[in-house]
This record gives sequence, C-alpha cells and structure tokens, in this order.
Amino acid sequence: MAHQFFFNPYILDNLPTPVKGFDVVQDISEPRLRMYITSRGVKTFFVRKRVHGNDKRIIIGNYPDMDIEDARSSVQNVLDNASKKPITRRKQITFKEFFDLYVANKIRRSEDSQMKLLRSVNLHLQSLMKKNINEITREDVTDVIANINGRAIAARMQDLLQSIFKYAIEQGYVKQNVAVDLPKIEQKRRVRPLTKTGLQRLVAAINQEQDEFVRAAFLMLVYGFAPRSRVFSIQWEDLDFNQYMWREWPLSDRAVVLLQDLPQDSFWLFPGRGGSHLADPRTAWRRVTRAAGVPNLTMDDVHKFLMRRLEWAADRENIRANMNNLLDEMLSEY
Repeated sequence: MAHQFFFNPYILDNLPTPVKGFDVVQDISEPRLRMYITSRGVKTFFVRKRVHGNDKRIIIGNYPDMDIEDARSSVQNVLDNASKKPITRRKQITFKEFFDLYVANKIRRSEDSQMKLLRSVNLHLQSLMKKNINEITREDVTDVIANINGRAIAARMQDLLQSIFKYAIEQGYVKQNVAVDLPKIEQKRRVRPLTKTGLQRLVAAINQEQDEFVRAAFLMLVYGFAPRSRVFSIQWEDLDFNQYMWREWPLSDRAVVLLQDLPQDSFWLFPGRGGSHLADPRTAWRRVTRAAGVPNLTMDDVHKFLMRRLEWAADRENIRANMNNLLDEMLSEY
C-alpha cells in the first residue's frame, strides 16, 4: 500500500530514494494522484485506471518539471481520456452506406415510424447519398437544409444530420461535425387551444350532434384516451366489457357506458361509407369545435391534452383508476 501524505514541495524534495526498484507515495488532497520514486531519484506523477478490465498506470509528468497543483488538476482529464475508445480512421464510405449503419445501430423506432424516417431522408437528403461522408462540407449541408420546404421538416433534418455526423466521428469516418452549430431554424409552433373549460364546452357541443355514431366517436376521443386513428377503427371484437379492456388498453367507466349503448349492427363500432369504419368527419368536427368556441382544435389535440395530464402507472387497473379520476376532475358537470 502506498504511503499517504499531503504532497508539498518540501516533502517531495526530501523524499528518500529506495536502494533498488521504486517506491510509491499517494497524495491525501487528491487520492487518485500518486508518485513513483526510483532508485535513481526520478519522481513521476501517475494515476491508476482500470481500462477494459486491465489495471493501467498512466504517467502525468515528472516532478519538479510539473508543479504539484498542475498534476492534481490534470488527474480528471487524464482519467477521462483513458476511458475513451481510440478512434480508428476507416476507409471511405458513402453517406447512404453510413446512414444504413446509423439506422441499424442508433435508431429505435417502430416499423412504421422508421419507414416514415427513411422516406423523409430519401426525399430531402438525396443529394448527399452518393457522396463519401468525409467529403461532405458544411456548405453541402446548408444547401440541403435551405432547399427543404417547411421549417419543421428542415429543423428535423438538421438535427438528424448533426446526430449522424456525431456518430461518424465516434466511428472514425470523419474528423469534424460539419452540421454542428448551424443557425437554428425558427419554427412557428401551433398553440393547442384546449383548456379544462374548453373541454367541458367541447363535450357539451358533441352531445348536441344528431348522428349517433359520430357523436359516440367524438366522445370516445375524450373517454378513450386514444388518437383519432385508433378510436375510429375500433372493432367489436377488440372489446372485453367483462375486463373493461380495449385490446391491451383499459377502458374508462365513461367509455364503457358509452360503448355498451351502441347498436351492434356492423363489424365496426363507428361504421362509415362503403362498409369501412368512420374516417374523417371533418365537417361535423368543425361544427362541434365552433360551437365549443375552439375552432382551431384538432381531434388529436384532445388526445394529447388528456395524455399530458394522465398520471401513468405500471398496473392497468391503476391506469384505469387514474383515467376515471382525471375525467371526473375535468368533466364533473357532465
């Protein structure tokens, strides 16, 4: 075990040299800092670090050429650098080939979401695909971003390129991130207009709808805690009223009462034209939202408004209880 004391010039200058081999001493102020003293009187600062399972001793510098405080302040940086994987410069690779590696190793999305990403990349980043990734310049990136119609899409593509080039640096294909520190693309984000009182007015307006199935479908946007696409495509076989379940998703009490009163005259709960399910009743929705005083509200705004306020739980019974409590709080008058 190394002899421990507070490193100061007086003690280090007068340390005895070993007869043979070397001795090791340790600093109390920075316990990770140690020093070799050889039989020839050479004094060397070093740190120990386990790297990839092996104990490694990393030299910082010789005393008195390196000051004690400089050695102490260098410890953390030396240890951080020792943990980094050495960058291996690899052979050239096209942007398309590297993007395929990026998708395989870094993207964690559903199949539909991943296909949407690939379509967007193929559409907006096509001019980069055949270029070697290490030959793509900052000007190439800015030109591509500038030619994308729509600020939101351009901002997403810019963020994606930054991430791709960051990963390319880690893998040793490029030396710098040509997409970093580009001017931020300002976006005009739509303000979602729904509030608690707005939700109450919306439910009141929905209840005035004459069409039974449209009325029930709109109410399920509130009671079902699900987006429009899932609500409108519910099938009777998806429901288990004994367990209060809709496939793997619990049903609120208000949803159960609503759905049990619907006539089972179709394969779908909310039938539409041509034997399919209800698809896009936009005229009825505009009528309802105008009556509720929220004309800019979309159907999926309702889902997002409620899900942001729903307290999550691992157990489905607890989720169901939280759904009921939230609806009671929001719609106590209804």
